[in-house]
Amino acid sequence: MFIDQMKDFRVLRVWEKSHQLVLDIYAISKNFPKDELFGLVSQIRRSAVSIPSNISERCGRLSDAELAKFMVIASGSASELEYQLLLSKDLHFLTLDEYEILANDLTEIHKMLNSFIKKLNSK
Repeated sequence: MFIDQMKDFRVLRVWEKSHQLVLDIYAISKNFPKDELFGLVSQIRRSAVSIPSNISERCGRLSDAELAKFMVIASGSASELEYQLLLSKDLHFLTLDEYEILANDLTEIHKMLNSFIKKLNSK
């Protein structure tokens, strides 16, 4: 059964990819201005962490409907992060190359989440 396979969130490719994005966000945001530590840096990190956190929170839940709910929340966090990365680029806290790498990874995660949600809702 699908639910039994989902007990370990670490086997999900979307979780792996979003976890790696968090690690990348933490590494890159270390270079942001120090006066942004409690502003944009905090928001970016919180949005990024929210994606794999909501995926992993599903572990132990009982239904595909609950999993879909947490995937929708993760997708919302991905949308938040999308804007925050764009703002970071426009403020010149990210180089164009850094922005494009992160944005491409985030787009892939967003597509994976949307596909997962559709699959769960079609059951």
